[in-house]
Amino acid sequence: MPRFAANITFLFTELPFMARFAAAARAGFRGVEFHYPYDFEPYAIREQLDLHGLAPVLMNIRAGDHKAGEWGFAGVPGREQTFRLCVAEAINFATEIGVAQLNCLAGVRAPGATGLDASNVLVANLRHAAIETAQAGIALNLEPINTVDVPGYLVATSAYALEIMARVGAPNLRLQYDWYHMQMMGEDLVGNTQALLPHIGHIQFADAPGRHEPGTGNIDFAALFQLLDAISYDGWVSAEYRPLGRTEDSLGWMR
Repeated sequence: MPRFAANITFLFTELPFMARFAAAARAGFRGVEFHYPYDFEPYAIREQLDLHGLAPVLMNIRAGDHKAGEWGFAGVPGREQTFRLCVAEAINFATEIGVAQLNCLAGVRAPGATGLDASNVLVANLRHAAIETAQAGIALNLEPINTVDVPGYLVATSAYALEIMARVGAPNLRLQYDWYHMQMMGEDLVGNTQALLPHIGHIQFADAPGRHEPGTGNIDFAALFQLLDAISYDGWVSAEYRPLGRTEDSLGWMR
């Protein structure tokens, strides 16, 4: 059985953020992840984790205002200083909370920037972030995001993510493989999950299309969960979907 975590930025949103830890534990999750905890004190999050026996699986480096079209700064020329400040902030939070993985969003293509401009900035910024996170004992993840939901996103396929990772050449830089995003990009989830295992640091999921709970789309989750056991994947698998109703009512896949 895979180690399931709840992304409490997506799940249990009918509750205030600090109440979601208890709800996740009651539902049977062993770990939680969250995108941007920066409005809360790290010690308060740590208290909730300890109180409910939850592992802090993952958080994101600050990525700007999604509603304004910002999806990270790592590959955006001219935003290098912003990115470095966000990396330092994330490392401080992760260290205090006990988070061992940081997810880095590459960003969308900046107006006037070429693909080469963006990739060169992305590689340089990831090298910096990899050095800083390694010194703190933290893994750095690069997540491909589909261009249906986020047009112009710089890293949209696992193949391109691996190309960027190879250029960076950092041992603590890992692939964050989200089945929802890669299904939306037409990837072979079973084949790629198995083939990319040496590079994968973290897995997330939602059904596709729709980004709701398993059973609402076209992904064969039974086959994928069985595959993870068969290939001895020992990382976390995080539910990152938008429940159609109450979160508790969407958890039939866990049973």
